[in-house]
Amino acid sequence: MPMTEPPLPMRPLRLEVIVGSVRAERFAPVIVDWFVERARAREEFDTAILDLVDAALPQDLSTTPEVDAFTERIGCADAFVVVTSEYNHGYPAALKTALDTVKHGWRAKPIGFVAYGGMSGGLRAVEQLRQVVAELHMVSVREAVSFHQARKHFDPADGAANDAAQRMMTQLVWWAEALRIRRDHAPYPG
Repeated sequence: MPMTEPPLPMRPLRLEVIVGSVRAERFAPVIVDWFVERARAREEFDTAILDLVDAALPQDLSTTPEVDAFTERIGCADAFVVVTSEYNHGYPAALKTALDTVKHGWRAKPIGFVAYGGMSGGLRAVEQLRQVVAELHMVSVREAVSFHQARKHFDPADGAANDAAQRMMTQLVWWAEALRIRRDHAPYPG
């Protein structure tokens, strides 16, 4: 039987962690710091934070130099995790603007969700986002992380949350590697 060369190690996957809340006194930085610490411990990822509070994205979806830079950054990513709050049973408007701003850069890339909120822990926002990202031709991984009553009860050592984060990242790696190979081989037909 002929010997085959071992596969070349793949370059790290570019993971963009998108901070969806732009409200004053938001709790998002606490959750983002918790998640990014775990993501950066995974050698498969080159992790960056894309905070929408710093993104000057016009609500009319017009083109600006800032939009061009945002679009390029999205295009260079291999995978995404959205950290989102839940407002009025939905996700933040700034997040919808960000998703609508980029047309092709999201396509054929996986996305995971870390949500926080009141009693639902942001899960209603996540379910709405799953519908939107499907329209963008993204792959929404099944596992998600949810923090109920986060401002009152956030615990960085929460075993269930830590386990869910690891499972979600493992699914992101699987999909990101598979989809990157396909994107490198042929353009996504969408």
